[in-house]
Parts: sequence; C-alpha cells; structure tokens
Amino acid sequence: MFYVYFVISSIDNSVYVGFTHDLITRIKQHNQGKTKSLKSKIPIKLIYYEAYLTKTLARKREIYIKKNQKAKEEVLKRLISK
Repeated sequence: MFYVYFVISSIDNSVYVGFTHDLITRIKQHNQGKTKSLKSKIPIKLIYYEAYLTKTLARKREIYIKKNQKAKEEVLKRLISK
C-alpha cells in the first residue's frame, strides 16, 4: 500500500501533505527531525491519510493536492465537520 497523508505542526498549526509506502515509519522520521521538509515544524501529528494500491496513484494524488489549494481545503473541511 501507498499513502497520501496530512500532518499538522504543533509549532504553527501548518498542514503538510506527503506520500509514502510506510506511514508509521515516515511519521516517526518527521518527528525525529530526519526530514528537511518538517524539521523546523516538529512535533507533528498525523491528522488524515488515504491508502492507494499503487505508487503512481498515490503520487498523482499528492501532486494534485499540493498544486490545488482547493483540494487541500476540501479534505480539511471534511475533517473539521466530523
């Protein structure tokens, strides 16, 4: 499985979107400061993820969300309304 995930920073409440094949390990790497993208934002918390059968589908979804602010906002709105 491959995952597109949303995390939120405890420092500034910013939301980051990423993709991985090992969700648990990736979140641990982020919180240990092992990734450049979130090193200054830790600790972070996983708030949402989507699972995909192929790397290609997950990567396309990640890129779509990162390029389309409206798509990101839609996911966040669904989370808030739950």
